[in-house]
Amino acid sequence: MTLLSTGTDYEQLAATFRPIFARIAQGAAAREQNRTLPDEQIRWLKEAGFGTVRIPREKGGWGASLPQLIALLIELAEADSNLPQALRAHFAFVEDRLNQPDSPARDRWFRRFLDGELVGSGWTEIGAVRLGEVFTRVTPVEGGWQLDGEKFYSTGTLFADWIDVFARRSDNQGDVIALVSTSQPGVEREDDWDGFGQRLTGSGTTRFKQAQVEQDHVYDFAQRFRYQTAFYQHILLATLAGIGLAVERDVAAGVKKRTRMYSHGNAAVPRDDAQVLQVVGQISSWSWATRAAVLQAAESLHQAYLVHASDDEALIEQRNRLAEVEAAQAQVIASDWIPRAATELFNALGASDTRVSKALDRHWRNARTVASHNPVIYKARNIGNWLVNGEAPTFIWQIGDGEKSPG
Repeated sequence: MTLLSTGTDYEQLAATFRPIFARIAQGAAAREQNRTLPDEQIRWLKEAGFGTVRIPREKGGWGASLPQLIALLIELAEADSNLPQALRAHFAFVEDRLNQPDSPARDRWFRRFLDGELVGSGWTEIGAVRLGEVFTRVTPVEGGWQLDGEKFYSTGTLFADWIDVFARRSDNQGDVIALVSTSQPGVEREDDWDGFGQRLTGSGTTRFKQAQVEQDHVYDFAQRFRYQTAFYQHILLATLAGIGLAVERDVAAGVKKRTRMYSHGNAAVPRDDAQVLQVVGQISSWSWATRAAVLQAAESLHQAYLVHASDDEALIEQRNRLAEVEAAQAQVIASDWIPRAATELFNALGASDTRVSKALDRHWRNARTVASHNPVIYKARNIGNWLVNGEAPTFIWQIGDGEKSPG
């Protein structure tokens, strides 16, 4: 019998973590201003078992469904949008383990996560990397493997105990995933992510110099769970939805306490000005609709999970297509509405609220950065191509220097 995480009491689950989210929110603006990595905040989440939310109850976890995980990440993103993205690779690797057959090896991973260990990401390379190529190599050695290479956009790796690395085998040129421990001198992590948003996600350069990998910690990339692209996108969607809630929170609080008023306004104070209230209502509606779209899309993602062990290939394919399409539809909405909400915020407030000390610009910078991941123009095209021509969406894709591609 396949062991599944089909859901738990969400309010009870969320109640466990909401006090931690509140503590995280208290210092979010200051961390942004000072570029202070959220090491302590990650530790709070680890100690509370946040990384085990999707692990089945029978294995010691919370047994949350995918929609419940996404709802929880939205709440975390409202507190600090860096944290769900920093944990993106961890939850993806947990999801991958959930899609594998029950085994002692899988139980060992679950045990590590129950002990608070986290996984970071090492997939993307930059520079003169041809489209479809990967320079990072894993080589068979006595007793295991050796990993050599360099990755960028290593999201979450600065906080991680393990790194999920996309590499190529040096012996048969097969694409693989290598799980490498960060507690060794062969792994170098650098905090050099210089984006204008999501600055505290633990991204940047990771170098592997004869890093040691255990024998059973390398497996074919083709074995990865089939809805992984939609899953990765959902973490970004949850982040955007959470930013929307943070914008709604901050605009309402700002208008409520603001006393400065323009002579050509509609009331004595902003909280009574009909046009200002209209702006707040518009922001709230964008935020509400985005969250609703993301949670609706998460339902189709969960359906893809539920049938992963089925013998019905047609059903598996149908649910995976729908999960990918609905993730794309939610992305089109979220990538438009949340940056707009973060801009409109200043129409309800004023020039004094653009001061760096208030850090309200972080909402737009973070939303725009998240929305730039996995270009939304291609997702909208995929949706149209699916509806008009019945073409399956893009499940696996790569990035690199297209000009140097052969042919």
